[in-house]
Amino acid sequence: MDAPAVVAVAVLLLGALFNVVVWPRFYPRIAADPRSRDAKGDRTAFFRVHVVLIAVALVIAALSLGAAALLLLG
Repeated sequence: MDAPAVVAVAVLLLGALFNVVVWPRFYPRIAADPRSRDAKGDRTAFFRVHVVLIAVALVIAALSLGAAALLLLG
């Protein structure tokens, strides 16, 4: 494997690791934030937007892992 591929694999794995470690830990703070519920107790757009951000970050992590695996195998 040539040097650029090794660097690409390292960057993909580092990005995936960051997303998997950081974003899920953010969820409890969002859920506990007073802006996450309205006066009736229903979830707000603030909560939904942040949950979508977390989900997208985890999907990107999965795609990054897949891309790294393809580089390693290919």
